[in-house]
Amino acid sequence: MKFRPCIDIHNGSVKQIVGGSLKDAGDRAQENFVSGQDAAFYAGLYREKGIIGGHIILLNPASSPYYEETKRQALSALSAYPQGLQAGGGITPENAAAFLNAGASHVIVTSYVFSDGQIQYDRLRTLVKETGKENLVLDLSVRSRGGQYYIVTDRWQKYTSVELTTQVLDELSGYCDEFLIHAVDVEGKSAGIEEPVAKLLGDWGKIPVTYAGGVHSFADLDKLKELGKGRVDVTIGSGLDLFGGQMAFADVLSYIG
Repeated sequence: MKFRPCIDIHNGSVKQIVGGSLKDAGDRAQENFVSGQDAAFYAGLYREKGIIGGHIILLNPASSPYYEETKRQALSALSAYPQGLQAGGGITPENAAAFLNAGASHVIVTSYVFSDGQIQYDRLRTLVKETGKENLVLDLSVRSRGGQYYIVTDRWQKYTSVELTTQVLDELSGYCDEFLIHAVDVEGKSAGIEEPVAKLLGDWGKIPVTYAGGVHSFADLDKLKELGKGRVDVTIGSGLDLFGGQMAFADVLSYIG
């Protein structure tokens, strides 16, 4: 298990939000933390500590009046830590190269591939042709419905009809280098991990996968390590002291490192 840092950017600021509260209309979200530092500050910190493979997420759609400032923040972070961070949020074949050329090691994609609630394999192949498999992370973030976990798109607002299963992981792993999976129902709530999701990912474990959502204690890390069989990397957002939480950044690095 490795620690994968994050930089979530909303309305031009580095934030931690309650994932399920994000709304495009009015660019609204329930905020846990709004940083006084910019994205480049966090990227520089992660670079200083030698932590690779973290992700920057742009939480505004391209139609938002805040998008350009959110994008500027993301590009500044990539400039501060070239090849150390991944970038996601509204990525398409048309703009993927801009983020890769700006220093992203990978681009992270959900909505473009899961258009109209289904996996659009023609779009996925187009995307891979543009980015290369080795530079693509598929975000399979999920929310629970009827006791099952379904992939959600459009900043976690829309359910697809695609259930997260080992078969889906098998099918999609041939097109990407890694998976990123937010357990959206617990994202930003610091109330513990989504254990069935962690177990599914640990049982599968064929390519790198990062879990995010609900981690707020070292007991949560212990549980994730157990259920993930050491195969599942972790992102900590609201639970980390960098973002107003109780888990000391230095202690997390010592624990996982």
